[in-house]
Parts: sequence; C-alpha cells; structure tokens
Amino acid sequence: MNEKAQKIVELDEVVVKFVGDSGDGMQLTGSLFSDNTASVGNDFATFPDYPSEIRAPHNTISGVSGFQIHFGQKPVHSSGDIADVLVAMNPASLRANLKNLKQGGTLIIDADTFIDKAIEKAGYDGSPLDNDSLKDYHLIAAPISKLTKESVSELGLDNKVAMKSRNMFALGITYFLFNREFEPTDKFFERKFSKNPVVVEANKKVLRAGYIYAESVAASATTYTVQPAKLEKGTYRNITGNIATAWGFVAAAERSGLELYLGSYPITPASEILVELENQRQLNVKAFQAEDEIAGICSAIGASFAGDLAITTTSGPGLSLKSEAIGLALITELPLVIVDVQRGGPSTGLPTKTEQSDLMQALYGRNGEGQVIVLAASSATNCFYFAYEAAKLALEHMTPVILLTDGYIANGSEVFRIPKVAELPEIKPRIAKANDPDYAPYRRDPETLAREWAIPGTEGLRHRVGGLEKKDVIGSVSHDPDNHQIMSEYRDEKVQRVAKYLPKQELIGDDEGDLLVVGWGGTYGALRNAVQEMQGEGKKVSLCHFNYINPLPENTAEVFSKFKRICVCELNFGQFLNYLKIKHPDFKYDQYNKLKGLPFKVSELTKKFNQILEEI
Repeated sequence: MNEKAQKIVELDEVVVKFVGDSGDGMQLTGSLFSDNTASVGNDFATFPDYPSEIRAPHNTISGVSGFQIHFGQKPVHSSGDIADVLVAMNPASLRANLKNLKQGGTLIIDADTFIDKAIEKAGYDGSPLDNDSLKDYHLIAAPISKLTKESVSELGLDNKVAMKSRNMFALGITYFLFNREFEPTDKFFERKFSKNPVVVEANKKVLRAGYIYAESVAASATTYTVQPAKLEKGTYRNITGNIATAWGFVAAAERSGLELYLGSYPITPASEILVELENQRQLNVKAFQAEDEIAGICSAIGASFAGDLAITTTSGPGLSLKSEAIGLALITELPLVIVDVQRGGPSTGLPTKTEQSDLMQALYGRNGEGQVIVLAASSATNCFYFAYEAAKLALEHMTPVILLTDGYIANGSEVFRIPKVAELPEIKPRIAKANDPDYAPYRRDPETLAREWAIPGTEGLRHRVGGLEKKDVIGSVSHDPDNHQIMSEYRDEKVQRVAKYLPKQELIGDDEGDLLVVGWGGTYGALRNAVQEMQGEGKKVSLCHFNYINPLPENTAEVFSKFKRICVCELNFGQFLNYLKIKHPDFKYDQYNKLKGLPFKVSELTKKFNQILEEI
C-alpha cells in the first residue's frame, strides 16, 4: 500500500454502517470488515439488519439491507447509535439511513446508481447529489459501478458477474479510511472461492481499486486508526450469538460427559444454531432436522430419555408449537433445553427483526400448573455461557430450561475469547446407578427435589414415563387428586429452589441511588452505555440487568429497595415489568418500551432517564 494521507487521527471508537439493496452484499461486506477489525485487535459489536423477503423490491426503502459495526480500543458493549461513516450503495439506502449518520460524518455512495428511476423509487423529488442536502457531510461520491467494471475488464467477466464484486470497491474505500491491510480479506477470498480462481482475482482487484481510488481523490484528507483493545490474553475470534450458543452446548456436553443431541426445524433467526451443530459431528454431536417444530422437540425429549444432553431451537412461532411437548418434558421431569431466538411477532411478524415479546410465553405458555427455568442471554458472546448454564441447570435439576436470546444478539457478532472446557463450571448429571436397591423413578433429592435420571438399559432401573400424572416416588400412573396436588407442588417448588444455586444479582454502578435502570436479555449493551454515560455526568444511576428470569435471584427485592425510582426497559410493551409486579408488587415501576424491530439507542434511553431524574 502507498500511504499518501497527510494526517492520521487516532480514535477511541468508531461506528461504520454499510447499507444497500438486499442484493448488494452488505452482510458480506460488513462481515469482512468485522473480521478485519478482529485481526487488528479492536473490540467490537455488530448489528446486521436485513429484509425478511428473499428478494425484496429492488431500489426500494423496504428492500434496504444494512450492517453496522461499532469498534474501539476500549470495551464495546453495543453496535452503537449514530454512524461516523455511512456507505450507501443506492438512493433508497441513503434515504433510509442518512438520519443515522452524524453531522460531519463521512458518506460514501455509489454515484452511478443515482439514476432517475432509482431516485424516484426512493422517494426523492430530485437527486440529492444535485442540491445541498448532503453539504453537512464529508461526501465521497464515487462512480463505484463504472470503476468496478473497469478494474476487472481484463478478466473477461460478463457484466453481471463483474457487478457482484462492487461491494468490495466500497470496502476498499473504508480500508483506506481506516488504514487497513488486505491480507485477512485476501485469505477469505482464497478460501471461499478456491474452486474459482478468476472470482478470487476479481475480488482482490476490486478491493484494491477501491483503496487506490480513495487514496487518489482524498490524498490530503484525514484517515483514521483505532489502536488494539487491551484484551485478556487468549485465543479470540469473531463470533455471532447463534454460533456462540451452539458452542456453549458442545462445551456442556463435553464437560458433562454426555453426547449432544439437537432436534430442530429451521426457522429464522435460529437456523444457524442447527447448521453449526450439524458441522460438529466429529464432537459426538447428533443434529436432526425434523419435518416440523413438534417433531423436533419430541425427538429431543426421546434423546433426553435415552441419556443425551438434548436441546431444541426455535423462534417465537415455533415455541408456540412446542408448548405441549414442553409440558411432556416437564411432567416426566427430563432435562431439556429449549432455545428461543426471539423475533418480531405475532404470527410470521418481522422474521429478521429483533424483539423481546416471548417472555410471557416462556413463563406461562403451557397448559396446567408447571414452571420451567427461564434464562436470557444478553450479548453475542455470553450466549455461549448461558447456553452452557442452561444445560447445567437442566441436567442438575432434571427439568426443562428455556433460554431466550433474540435476533439482535443472535445475528450480531463480538470478539470472543475461547475458554478452555476445564475452566468452565463442573456439570454433574443426576444419573441413577445400576441395581440401586433404593431406586424409585420419582424419589427426590431432599435439597433440590430433582429426581434421578435412569438411562434405559441400565440394569435394575426399569420404570415408566409418559404424559399422565405420576404417583409420588413410585412413578406409576395416578389419578388421585391428593397425589396430583403433591406432584404439582414438587414440580413448582423444584424450580423455585433453583434460586439457591444462582449468583446474587449484581449492579453496574452504586448499590443505591436515584434511579435504577432494569433490563433483561439483549438490551444490555445499549442500557449499559446509557447508564455509564449518565454516571460520567455525576448522576446517581445504576443498571440492574437480569439473565436469570425464573426464578429471579434471591436478592432482587433488596436491590430494588435502595433506589428512589425504578425504570424497566424492554423491546415489548412491558412483559418483564408485569412479571416483576407479580413477583415484587411492593415497588413502583416506571417503564420505557420500544416495538420497532430495532434495538434501543443510547440517546433515546438517556432522554427518558433524564426525564425521570427531573421528577425526583
């Protein structure tokens, strides 16, 4: 590279957003930039955002696909609010996202796409390149399409194939802006297109053409660098929440000494977990793509009965279909993990957008009295740890566990330090011993109330399971009213006693103050950034973010009691708020809710929190 830039400015953190038509390759572009960012050693978080339609209407706002990355030399907890750099590949993507670019930010566009028809489809009265609407930004209006074709003309590619690489031209421009090397991306091309050397060469040429173009037209402009983050020593990789979830289960199977079984049906945005586990057969993983959601969970229950660490994965609509089978796992008291990667609903809703609207379904969405453990992961990386924790709790307490993630953290990625399995907490499955003279199918541990797990074929442990009520201790079918009351109370109390084994709820900030911000699940990053911004201003605000939902940590009421106001923030209409009102009715709660298929912005949160503080 020939670095001609006169000035290189070091930044603490940056937000870059790539947007374009759904066929413009923005997800790949963002992923490659993220991988490059990981190789530099920055901490980061990403947010892929794309239409639910396979081929959304061309050049329309509804067809815009985007990928945002927030990276820095300090810890990064969210994908960021307003972009410092926006790459827009057509008029519709510019119109939909210009409001998300800060004043004075860098705007990179493909000027060749600003033709009359595309401009009209995007809802413009005229081309924004011909008026002053973009004067507040550092504009790089490059003829990307034209220069892409010119850069690969000697390779003999037809126009359609050549244009598939124009996203690499835009990526080359961003590499110039941030002084990035080509090598990590070159390796991706060589690996991805190993059977097609011409495609490898084309992408490399276009990437460099974008860099050279930026270098030539902006030789006197400022470029930027972000120093590596100070990360704990170890092996790191760029990982999505779905991949992290899959790896967490693999680690739990290894630590528990069990084989892993997944029975699932593909559904957005959870399908990647199924795909990843299918690729891990060498680690004794059995992944079964069932014909529907019900078959998926029922096969997992069968695998659990047979002695596997059994899981099933889905999203909101699939969780609805699995509800009766969850009741079967509950009444038979078998370990099972159900992963619900939440998306916008109801019905098909917004399949590619994020939401937190399945909480009540997870807590109460079954017939009869029967609780299950409910956990919620709060970042792409801790999807690994809460998948592991979900498996541990299911195996040690002999009951189903629902793990809630969401589209934002499932598709988003972060820097992940790969732990050693031996570093993870021990998992002790409650497996009954052969020929135990005291064995009874529903004999319970006096502390946890968990029954023992009798693996079929183990000598002396014959027993009967099924969906009908069981006789206490013995396990035979029982229709006795008093027995039903006893067994229902056992199953309920067993889940409540899990609280004794959970960590105390911790806060980010002081343990008393004016305002306690309460959240759960994937809103963690934005809430943390908002709270820490206000703490930096000297305001008495703390964050209480929940991963353990049912049961709640034992010190929840104690934490709540030390603050003047409590504001519960959710991407729904207040489901966790209503749950807290049931569990802890002595407190008064404020709330802030959003239901747009998008994560919280720090700016909207701080506005709400400041309003509350003004009322105190």
